[in-house]
Amino acid sequence: MKKIIILIPVYNDWDSLIKLLNQINDNIKNFDHFYVDCIVVNDASTINEPHITKPSNIQLLKIMNMKKNKGHARCNAFGIRYIILKEKFDYLILMDGDGEDRPEEIKSFFEQLGLKPDKSIVAKRVKRSEGFIFQLLYQLHKIIAYIFTGEKINFGNFSCLTKSDVQKISSKPSLWSSYSGTVKKYLKPLNEIQSTRGLRYFGPSKMSLFKLILHSFSIISVFKYRVFFRSIIISLFLSLFKISLGVNLFFLQFLLVLFCLMIFVVSLRENEEELLNSQQNLESVKDIAH
Repeated sequence: MKKIIILIPVYNDWDSLIKLLNQINDNIKNFDHFYVDCIVVNDASTINEPHITKPSNIQLLKIMNMKKNKGHARCNAFGIRYIILKEKFDYLILMDGDGEDRPEEIKSFFEQLGLKPDKSIVAKRVKRSEGFIFQLLYQLHKIIAYIFTGEKINFGNFSCLTKSDVQKISSKPSLWSSYSGTVKKYLKPLNEIQSTRGLRYFGPSKMSLFKLILHSFSIISVFKYRVFFRSIIISLFLSLFKISLGVNLFFLQFLLVLFCLMIFVVSLRENEEELLNSQQNLESVKDIAH
């Protein structure tokens, strides 16, 4: 029997977590050849944890309480480090705790593992539920990422990794800044399932415009040297049209320089030392048996 750990970061959204755990429980009940644990990373929530019971089909439920709030990406990085160092498992599933990663799609992961057990799986977003402006910006992000990295990054955190792939990325400095960028850079080949972005269980989205831009740049910055090289090539190509572009050439080249500078600044979020020492931010571990 294969053991799967589901890693879920949470900040204050306890109602969503409880609903998610119950829905995970419903969706794994017919897959008795998998042994499923859930590990919740509480990112120093300011709202007290309510009474939480372990659903029947989840074998073990742990809540890990952080001393200081570090943000969503770093919760995932901490969880990956903890699990590879402390837990026995065969596969690791990462998913958000607010309902936007739909628990019914876990069944698709299980089915793909039955077909290709040695290949990690990402949830390719084929449909989103956000408003028009967000979806427009998301498409723009994908285009920019492809132009400057040459990679189609069409997935987020929702994924299922083999233990060997978890080991590969668990010490990469970029993991501290961007999970999806790190997976795309270091794990090949990847299997895919088609995924629909769900609606939050409770409350509005916490993704502001600033966070969306930072998220996009964090992904792209994983490939920063490729970005710098491609920017030089694009700048030289634009120079061929110096006469026709006129003063616009300098404006476009200035934008390229500014873009590269922003990518470099965001890449400073990558921090191998903080990643490797992330266990120091762990305050307590709570096992929920019932």
